[in-house]
Amino acid sequence: MIIKNKKAILLGFISTVTASLLFTTNLHAENFNSPSKQASKLEAYLKFTKIVELIEEQYVDDINSTTIINNALKGMLNNLDAHSSFMDAKETKELQVQTHGEFGGLGITVGMKDGALTVIAPLEGTPADRAGIKSSDIILKINEQATIGMTIDKAVSLMRGKPNTPIELTIVRKGEGKPLKIKIIRDIIEIQSVYSKTIDDDILYLRITSFDQKVVSGMRRALAEHPQTKGIIIDLRNNPGGLLNQAIGTVDMFVNHGKIVSQKGKIPEENIVYNATVENTNTETPLVVLVNGGSASASEIVSGALQDHKRAVVVGQKTFGKGSVQVVMPISQTEALRLTIARYYLPSGRTIQAVGVTPDIEVAYGEIKKAEEGLFSIKEKDLQKHLESELEKVDGKREKKDKTKDEDKTHITEEQLYKDAQLKSGVDILKALMITNRIN
Repeated sequence: MIIKNKKAILLGFISTVTASLLFTTNLHAENFNSPSKQASKLEAYLKFTKIVELIEEQYVDDINSTTIINNALKGMLNNLDAHSSFMDAKETKELQVQTHGEFGGLGITVGMKDGALTVIAPLEGTPADRAGIKSSDIILKINEQATIGMTIDKAVSLMRGKPNTPIELTIVRKGEGKPLKIKIIRDIIEIQSVYSKTIDDDILYLRITSFDQKVVSGMRRALAEHPQTKGIIIDLRNNPGGLLNQAIGTVDMFVNHGKIVSQKGKIPEENIVYNATVENTNTETPLVVLVNGGSASASEIVSGALQDHKRAVVVGQKTFGKGSVQVVMPISQTEALRLTIARYYLPSGRTIQAVGVTPDIEVAYGEIKKAEEGLFSIKEKDLQKHLESELEKVDGKREKKDKTKDEDKTHITEEQLYKDAQLKSGVDILKALMITNRIN
């Protein structure tokens, strides 16, 4: 009797699938224009239902068809790509909380790279950043749970939790002989997306930590506050991305014609080209964009588009390579699919997905030692007859001045530049562009 009921359910499922197949065939006849293709699809559906029936009847533990099918859907979506997934009722509710509610987190963006759960970037000023998590760290364990074979959604749900609760990540880091265990305390994540500072009074440094809804307005405000700016550095390092419209708006501030980005997929309505506009565009001020392996998605659109338009020199290291479009599609009142429906393409037609953006000038992160450091030399202060009392006065005044300058959080000092090889290289390149711009 039970078997008959199961078969009735499965036959009903087959009938529904067959009707769905015929309906799909009517809508997209060009894709199913031969009886053999229809027969092949029906045969695949029948195979699926036969396997579900065999599992229900003969698997060692009791398991119902709903659980079997849900597990099958999870596996099917996970095997498409790292960003597509089937979300059951619990996972759909968690997504709604993530989107609309308040939750404790680490301030970390992760992705799948070569099958491993990899840190794209820690967000500046967050618990993960303060704990020392770095871009390209591979997360081996979340607490005591191994991440091998784990989906991104599952990993994110494990890392989120109530504020002020502890979590331990076991990570593998390039250059380290053994895995590192890092303890982090979850917190409410509040991010300032745009920071502005000056360098040598005529260079504006804009640090964008993520592309939230305030990025374009924040950049316009910073530019308005520094009308004497002769060169701009846009720092997108460890920026994991965000809103597409903010990335487009950022590029549109500096490019006045042509494509910014396009997205292409199977659905005609999703094949969209986003073009630059002429209004409020700065095409004259020289630009340098800083990127690294933690620059992903919207960051890659901005850096790649400015690079393709030859509007900026891109400096740093190759970006992450996240150039796909996901949408969340409800399939019932409690369940949903997250599905990759398109890929982003830069103005030149090149893809970002799994390729990333290669800088015009590659510079590794590190510190630059000044030429005189480590060299032996005799200076005036070393001479016996030097007026030490006068030196103390001069040194005292200089130290006081330097201290004041270091405390000025709106300015980047020379000492700070030499501690960041990528930024120092970017500034040097920008100064050359500013000289060329002045000559022209």
